[in-house]
Amino acid sequence: MSQRSDVLADRLEQGARALANVASTLTDAEWRIRVPGDGRPIGVIVHHVASMYPLEIQLAQQLAAGTPVAGVTWSDVHALNAEHARENDGVTRAAALELLERNSRAAAAAIRALSDAQLDGAATLSLNADAPLTCQFMLEDHAVRHSYHHLAAVRGALGTRLAASSAA
Repeated sequence: MSQRSDVLADRLEQGARALANVASTLTDAEWRIRVPGDGRPIGVIVHHVASMYPLEIQLAQQLAAGTPVAGVTWSDVHALNAEHARENDGVTRAAALELLERNSRAAAAAIRALSDAQLDGAATLSLNADAPLTCQFMLEDHAVRHSYHHLAAVRGALGTRLAASSAA
């Protein structure tokens, strides 16, 4: 295991834990609050983060191997997210948190298995205008950042309730 891969895996685990910690304190009503600007309920978003880890890791591993990621568009991503939201609208807190824990643990293990040379591996990525990007960039911009990105939106949706509990 390289020090860089270990640090990236730690960051992913920290983000997943932070999201899980907030999600585990929500009331049933808060679990169903729709996030402004997104439209999905908080519970669906938690499940979404968990369910995307395997795909995000797979794409990063492709770049590590020097294999281009072609034909994937942001329209595809939005369609995948919409389908996930429809299929998981009633997801329970227990199911979402279990999947978040399991998939974040697996994602972190996959990241820790990467060498520095693999983290530096690059290929074109259609999601980013076919720019040649590294595996490390893909990890940081997707799998590692994902929970932090959605946690900020969840905190925004919860407003003063979460701010008050964070200050305590």
